[in-house]
Amino acid sequence: MPLFSRRLPAVVTRADLAWLVTPTYAEALSVEDDEAHDRLVRALAHPELVDDLLWGISEALPARQGARTTEDQLVDKLSRALHTRRGKVTAASAGPAISAVLVRINVELGLAAEPMRITLQTARGQQLLDDGLRMLGAHLVNELLK
Repeated sequence: MPLFSRRLPAVVTRADLAWLVTPTYAEALSVEDDEAHDRLVRALAHPELVDDLLWGISEALPARQGARTTEDQLVDKLSRALHTRRGKVTAASAGPAISAVLVRINVELGLAAEPMRITLQTARGQQLLDDGLRMLGAHLVNELLK
């Protein structure tokens, strides 16, 4: 799963991802923002989860790239937006696909039953997870690049 830009992991760090996903996680699972953020920081210690979330963001970026905007210009714009809008990101709308992403996070934390990992690895589970990663990525990009 190639990323939109090789610079993306340096621009959107693990710490940024934790802050960006906190509102969605907190709202969907009815936990306090501090608890949600702490859980996300722990979950994002798993590089595969970071890769998945960055892939979701990567999937959304081409739709925001204008005809005269280069890849680097868009990544620079995203970088600036992270510093000004990171704390203003709202929760993504709940649904089965977003729930699949949250289950994936909870599996990494050990808060979801291990059979859920196997469910996410089935064809249907993987499709739902991919859709959720795309939806969450699009939501985050839209929130940042308003």
